[in-house]
Order: sequence, then structure tokens, then C-alpha cells
Amino acid sequence: MDIWSSVGKLKGIGEKTQKLFEKLGVRTVADLIRFYPRTYEIYEDPVPVSEVTEGRVCTVTGAVFGRIQVSGSQKMQVTTLYLKDLTGTLKVIWFRMPFLRNTLGRGGALTLRGRVVRKRDGLVMEHPEIFYPAAKYEEKKDSMQPVYPLTAGLTNNAVTKAVRQALETTDNGRGDALDILPEKISRKYGFMSYAEAVHRIHFPENKDAFVLARRRFVFEEFFEFILALRTMKESKKRSGNGFLIREQPRIAQFLEQLPYELTGAQKKVWDEIRRDMEGEYAMSRLVQGDVGSGKTIVAFLALLLAGLNGYQGALMAPTEVLARQHFENITGMLEQYDLPLKAVLLTGSMTAKEKREAYGQIGSGEAAIVIGTHALIQEKVAYSDLALVVTDEQHRFGVRQREALAGKGKTPHILVMSATPIPRTLAIILYGDLDISIIDEMPKNRLPIKNCVVDTGYREKAYAFMKKQVAEGRQCYIICPMVEESESLEAENVIDYQEMLARVMGNTVRTAYLHGKMKQQEKDEIMEAFGRNEIQILVSTTVVEVGIDVPNATVIMIENAERFGLAQLHQLRGRVGRGKYQSYCIFMTASKSDETKERLDILNHSNDGFFIAGEDLRLRGPGDLFGIRQSGIMDFKLGDIFQDAGLLKAASEEADLLLREDPNLEKPVNRKLAESLKNYVKDELLAATL
Repeated sequence: MDIWSSVGKLKGIGEKTQKLFEKLGVRTVADLIRFYPRTYEIYEDPVPVSEVTEGRVCTVTGAVFGRIQVSGSQKMQVTTLYLKDLTGTLKVIWFRMPFLRNTLGRGGALTLRGRVVRKRDGLVMEHPEIFYPAAKYEEKKDSMQPVYPLTAGLTNNAVTKAVRQALETTDNGRGDALDILPEKISRKYGFMSYAEAVHRIHFPENKDAFVLARRRFVFEEFFEFILALRTMKESKKRSGNGFLIREQPRIAQFLEQLPYELTGAQKKVWDEIRRDMEGEYAMSRLVQGDVGSGKTIVAFLALLLAGLNGYQGALMAPTEVLARQHFENITGMLEQYDLPLKAVLLTGSMTAKEKREAYGQIGSGEAAIVIGTHALIQEKVAYSDLALVVTDEQHRFGVRQREALAGKGKTPHILVMSATPIPRTLAIILYGDLDISIIDEMPKNRLPIKNCVVDTGYREKAYAFMKKQVAEGRQCYIICPMVEESESLEAENVIDYQEMLARVMGNTVRTAYLHGKMKQQEKDEIMEAFGRNEIQILVSTTVVEVGIDVPNATVIMIENAERFGLAQLHQLRGRVGRGKYQSYCIFMTASKSDETKERLDILNHSNDGFFIAGEDLRLRGPGDLFGIRQSGIMDFKLGDIFQDAGLLKAASEEADLLLREDPNLEKPVNRKLAESLKNYVKDELLAATL
């Protein structure tokens, strides 16, 4: 079978399963080969019940003690058993699996493997994998089993079987068609062959084999991305400035009217933006600023400059809630300061009539400022004279969105706003097509967030503190621990936690939950209700990382903080501290390790995102491959810019060296790479319009 054949050609994949694979972006056998596991199940030796650790996946062997019980509603049935060994008894629960009462209650030893969490009645193992009889566990012990990203209706087992079949094509030598690394580079870095690496990334015999395979593919991923950036930059060269933009006295008046003065860093960045927009070439600038550093006002000034010169500016936000909030804030400022510009909102959930009205105002030029989500780059949107595009940085550095929006007219000025602090050395590589500005100073009226790192014994005090804050009119977030095994289980955890919290807090405190499996409209409704203080405590997964600005929220408690990267913890902490009230961040950890203490101590003593990013880079070693990943930061399949900083720098050097030797990748030895790169850029741009 050819690797470019449809996945539907594989044995056991019917039309329905093929559609599920396509939902995950897997259309061909080649796509399946490159569909890497997101993590691995590592089957270690069982531990005694007395040694299970909160927040970790553990394996225990024992016998069922007492009766197996099934409780709860039909929709949310919970099966409970108690597993006993010589050292103690452990409570175990499963969701929606009532049949276990009949299959596990027959006596004999069984082995269970699952995550242990702390509930009100002590440690509980949730939804574990079952090995019955216990001897079955020996078959998997010491192995690393791949865990793939899934969609509803597709099991990990189905993906694993399909991948094994797909890898047979690489055994016949045809998988080499996917090997884009020049042989000279592979030799220089001692990378294993493509065929060997792809087998070991999917089905590693041990951790060492996995590390070597991963190293090769992370380098390749960075190498291809950097080459794509460089070639896009080269193909555009420096576009001339097609817009006549002059300084506007009305902006100076507006700045004088503001109830606060811009910080020195804001003034410096605004000067850089203004000079770019008035200069000879089209602006391509990244503004990096910590959470709360005042990037929004700088973006507003750039939109004003475009609008007051008779052009249009577009601001693209990652979520509808955020787009609506930007629209309300900008409209409020235009009215409050009597600025002669009109703003319009455009999002996917608007009615057909609302969209038609927005299209009309955008097409006629009546709307000088256009605010929205990815709806801004759809084909129906025709701009009158788009001179500036501001993207609120989220997906894949915004390369796709910037390119798609740039195709809406003359080459507009591009301003990318990022609240992800990245050490400058890495930012220069990753944002190779942009000039970089940094807002590294906080507004004087911001109260620094007070932090504390505590163990799980502090939880009751934390709840009492939150109750007190709510009584004073404030609001709180609780971030639930991540569950790598299953998105469904993550949702169950959040729902379960919120139900328990509602009991603890009583009727006077309204609680709600938020998780990734909810529909976007549901998420938006919850976030907006939280914004209106109709909900006082929001229990959530990390989906709140890019959320609404709630100045009234003063407490965030992050459960199992040791399982997040420092940069992501800092981003989550940025949900509070946005208003005039003193704010607090509680990092809760079950870990007793010195390494965890050192990492969390950095957050405990600093609110400076750039310092934290630098420390994260220093502390993260290449061996730290399991557990902590910067979810949502630089969306690579395998690579992590902190953990793999050395490979990122090496890939950047090799990309530059290759382009110096063969600027257009015309040499026969680079032909396969050139073809792959063409498809890579095309796919990135296509994805922007979906």
C-alpha cells in the first residue's frame, strides 16, 4: 500500500471510522504515521496501598473488600469498591460502569492502575484500568504504551491498531518518502534513520529509545517551521508602505485626557509602532508584554492612528468572549473621548442579519475599526482599505491568520500582541518574520498578586478564605488538575469537584464549572455570567487561560500545580489581579520533591513573567520529557520551546546555513525538503481560512 493512500484503505477502517480520523486531520497513511502519541502509559511495579500518592497514576494489587456499590443517577452512575492489601484499604470509583459490580465481585486478586486524588473522605483512585486476574498486569509491566489524541467515537486501541498497519509501509522502504532531513544534518547530529525513529516514537521499547526518537522528530519539526518562516519572509521581502500615515494631534489630546499616564515602556513601544506605520516599509511587529502590562491601550493607539488617517484597522481575538469584550471597551473609549471613528463587531455566532450589516459597514469603510474572531478572515469579508491588522496571539504564532488577513487588500501593517513571556533569544528565532517590542514595566496602579505555595492539608483554609472573599463581593477561580489519560475524565473531575465545592460553600455561594468538552456557546455563556458576577466561584480546566477579563476576580487556586509548566502557571495566575482589589494566587501541590519546591518557589517570589520564563528555561532539562508541558504555548506536535531550547537553536542555525548554501532549495539533495515546505506553507494558510 502506498503511504499517500487514504486511511480508509487500511484493514478495519470503514467509512464511519475514516470520518473520525479525518476530524483529527488524519486523511492519508502518511498522516497516520506522523500522528504521534500525546503521551505514554508507563506500566511500573505495583505499590502497596499505604504508598499511593495524591495526584499521581499508581498501580495497586489487592482483593475486593466488602460489597461493590453503584450509586447516583442514571446519567452519572458511580461504581465504588474498596481494594485491600496487607498495608491498608483504598477507595476506588468508576463513572458510568455499573456492570463492574457483576464482573469484579467474584473474588481473587486484581490489579488496578489509575490516578489518585484527594476527596473529602480521603484518597480515592479514579476510573482505573482493570487487570483481572492480577497476573494479566505482567504482560504490560515495564512497557510504554502510546496514548493518542482522540475524538468522540474513536478509541485509543483503534488508533494503535491502525498505526501498526501504517508502519508496515515504512518497513517496505516507502516511509523514507517522509524523511525530509538532509543526510548531512542527520549525520552531524547522530540522528537514527527515519524508519527506526518512527517505530520508536509510536512503540518505544524503553525510555532511552523514546528519547532518541523524539530528539530526531523535535529537531525536524523546529527545522521545518523555521525554514517555512524564513521562506515566507524572503518571498515577501520587505513590502513597501502602501498607506500615507501621518501623526494625528487628536491622539496626543486623547493621551492627555486619560486618567493615567502611559508607562515608560508603553511610550517606547508606541513610538516604535508609530515610526513603523509612518515609515517606508509595512510594519511587522510583535509586542510582548506580561499579563496586565497594558498592551491593549497600545493596540488601540495603533488602530486610532490607522482610522484617523482614513484607513481601517482590524483586531482579531482568539475567542468570541474576548472579541466582544474588546469591542465594548473600544466602543466605550471612542464615545467617552469623543473620537470620530466607528467600531463594528464580527463573530461566528452573530445572526445572518447582523453579519450582513457588519459586512456592509466594513465594505463601505463606515467602520474604521473591525473587531472579531477568525470570522474576520472569511471570504465574505471585503474591506474598504485595510491598513492595520492586530492579532491577539494564540494559534501557531498567528502566521496563518496574519497571512490570510494580509490577503484582504494591500499589504497591511501587522501588529501581533503576545502575553506569553518568552526569553528574547528564543523569541528572535520563533518570530523570525517580526520585529520585537517588549513592554517590561507594569502600570503603577496595579497591586502585585500575593502568592503562596501550600500542600493539600491547606485546602479547608483555602476554601474558608475564598468564602470570605466572596462575602466581600469578590470572585474566585479554581483550576482543576489536568488528566492526560482522557478528556472525558477531565470533564468528570471538574463536574465532581464543582459538586463537592457547592456542598462545602453552601447556598450563599454560586459555583459553576468549565471544561474543554463543552460547546463553545456554553463556555461563552458561563464566562459571561462569571463576568457579571452571577457566578462567584468558577471551577475550570486550563480553558480559562484565554478568557474574559474579570477585574472583580481576586483569588485563583491551582490544584496539582506541580503538573504545569511555570510559564503556564504564570498565565493562569494572570486571570486575577486585573482590578483595584488585592489579589491572591494559591499554588496547591501534593508533591514533596525538592525539584517541585524549587520550581514553585520561583512563582512564589516573582510576578515577572520574563524572569519566570528565563528560570523555566534554566530548570527544564532535556530529560524532563514526561508530565510537564507548556500546554497552549507554541503549538508544536512534539517540541516544547523551553524543554527543547537547545534543539530549537540548533535547528535555527542549520536552517540559516542551508538557506545560505541553497537559497531557493533547488539542489537535487534538497528537492524533497522543498516540496514538503511548499505543502507545509500551503496547509498552514489553508487552515487559516477553515
